[in-house]
Formats: sequence, structure tokens, C-alpha cells
Amino acid sequence: MGLTIYGIAASRAVRPLWAATELGLQFEHVPTPYQHGGTRTAEFLALNPNGHIPVLVDRRPDGEVVLWESMACTLYIARHHGKGDGTDLAPANAHEDAEALRWSFWTVNALEADALTVLMHRLAMPPEQRKAHLAEAAEKRLHVPLRVLEQHLQRQAARGQEHLAAARFTVADLCTASVLGWTKPARDLLESFPATQAWLARCLERPAQQAMRALARQQH
Repeated sequence: MGLTIYGIAASRAVRPLWAATELGLQFEHVPTPYQHGGTRTAEFLALNPNGHIPVLVDRRPDGEVVLWESMACTLYIARHHGKGDGTDLAPANAHEDAEALRWSFWTVNALEADALTVLMHRLAMPPEQRKAHLAEAAEKRLHVPLRVLEQHLQRQAARGQEHLAAARFTVADLCTASVLGWTKPARDLLESFPATQAWLARCLERPAQQAMRALARQQH
């Protein structure tokens, strides 16, 4: 019995790690880097033949579950380890579950590639390797999906709700913020969408996310 998450916080593995930390779960974290062959051992490839992190292993009374893909791992943790009663990040009803699925898939399809380009070419890569024109093009493209997110957050605010799926922070917020946070170096971009900028700040200021940032620095 028990939950194990393979990966490092300075990667997409931060998503399930953040979710498990938000829920206060007892779990084993195996810091598996994506560099230097860490995901190419026979043991790891037996868990994920793609050779990518994260991997989640959940040893349950009805059998062992092995799951990869960061968004899938995160949604699984929320659904199967959260209370589901409206007191934590787990969906409490069909509406919240639908919102979690919608915004997570939307994030992968509409945000992730361009947000990663911004992160790499504004901050993560050595200065001599950055290409400003790639970051600028990505930021321009991001205006389209961010208008969608901004409008949704404005509608939520009109209902007295400060988050994507409910009045409280849920896995929908976690999955989306885990990617949109990569755009923080593009200050002008975020300032164009004030509701989105304020929502992102609330998500990233959460203690569990702060713990993930500290862990990422340790594992870097």
C-alpha cells in the first residue's frame, strides 16, 4: 500500500507532487532526473517505456496502478486521493470534474508549447542561447488563449468565485497554473490580462507551491 511519485520538481513532475502536497498525502518521492540517463534504466523503462517523468505508482487493495503523463497523474491523485466533498482540490461534483478535465486538456493544447518557449528564451536557457524573436512570437500567440482564460475568470468573479471551477482552489487551477507560471518572465503579457495575473499570483503563492519551488531549487 502506498503512493510513489518518480520525477523531480524542476520538471512536469511538479504537477502531481504539488497535488499530493496540497492534499497532505503521505507518499514516497523518488527524485528521478530526466537528464544523464536517469529515465533510461531498465527499471524505469519497465514503469514508463517512453522514458519520461513523472510516473505515479499507487499500490491499492485492488491492485497496483501505474500511470504516466503529468496531467493524468495529477487528475488521478485529485480524484482518487482527495476527499471529493468540496473541502480540498478534488472535484466535488460532475461540474467541477468537467472543469478540471476541460482546463487541463486546454492547457496542454493551447498554452504549454508557447509557455515553455517563453520560459526557455526569457529565463531558463543561458543568455547566449536565448532567441528573443521566438519568445516574442510565442507571447503574441498566447494572447489568443489568454483572452479565453481572462473572460472565464471575469465571469467567475461576477459569481463571487476566484478560481476556475469553484470558489476554492481545485485541481483545475493547479494544472493550469503549473503551466501558465512559465510565462512569468513575460511581464507585459500577463499585465495585459489583470484577472489572469491576479489569479496566477494566488495559485503560485500557495504554501504547497512554495514548497515545490524550494524542492526544485534543491534538486536543480
